[in-house]
Amino acid sequence: MRSLYLTVALTVAATLSACADTNSRHHGAPPQDPPDYHGVPTDDRPPMMLEAPQSAK
Repeated sequence: MRSLYLTVALTVAATLSACADTNSRHHGAPPQDPPDYHGVPTDDRPPMMLEAPQSAK
């Protein structure tokens, strides 16, 4: 029974490692701006508020 678990574990490990390093991320052309984009920012999230640094005493 122990060898069955070992066989299954090795099979799963080999199957998962076979697809771990695929280079499929770089297929296709880079994204393009839509035709109606004229430099207008489309990010509608509010800006992050940063706290002012403490003044030196």
